Amino acid sequence: MNYLEALNWRYSVKRFNGQKISSEKLNNILEAGRLSVSSQGLQPYHLLVVENDETIQKLIPAFYNPSQISTCSHLIALVSKTNINKEYVDNYFNHIINERGVTLEQLVAFRNNINSQLENQTSQEMESWSEKQSYIVLGSLIMASAQENIDSCPMEGFKSDILEDLLKIDRDTEKITVVLTLGYRAEDDNFQNFKKVRKPADKFIKFL
Repeated sequence: MNYLEALNWRYSVKRFNGQKISSEKLNNILEAGRLSVSSQGLQPYHLLVVENDETIQKLIPAFYNPSQISTCSHLIALVSKTNINKEYVDNYFNHIINERGVTLEQLVAFRNNINSQLENQTSQEMESWSEKQSYIVLGSLIMASAQENIDSCPMEGFKSDILEDLLKIDRDTEKITVVLTLGYRAEDDNFQNFKKVRKPADKFIKFL
């Protein structure tokens, strides 16, 4: 499928059939997330992939609508940072130096720009910024899933405290922003038969 066909094919699955997706397809989807757009390249998030069936079942009580969780192949929690400290930035620049073969002196202007951005943000603004960044990754994961013929459903309807306890999230430094379930649509999921409804182009797009 090309990307428009993939977007027309996909929908937010309400019930999966329990079939496991292949490691190859999963890794392609995850790689799309890793390569996703990130402001300043900082990637203030990481992905937590739950593939063990027993573990997935333990997560069901954390969700308001358990039908996707109880039937999915994999669950991806997008975990965003609530604070970006000097150590995180140091590690980021050390990684750039190793990957590109440059010196820290060559990156001074870039680093100063990042430091200025972070210093001028309140803790609430930084948390909000990280969350927004993780939603960009979510879009990449959904798009890649569709092009791999893998169904998905993004989910925000969960009890954060319960889910973060179950997944052992360090609430002092991070939070679960959103969850994406993956798998194959069940035959009895009637939503797959509904026509996709979106705003018409003339209501959605304005040229200036």
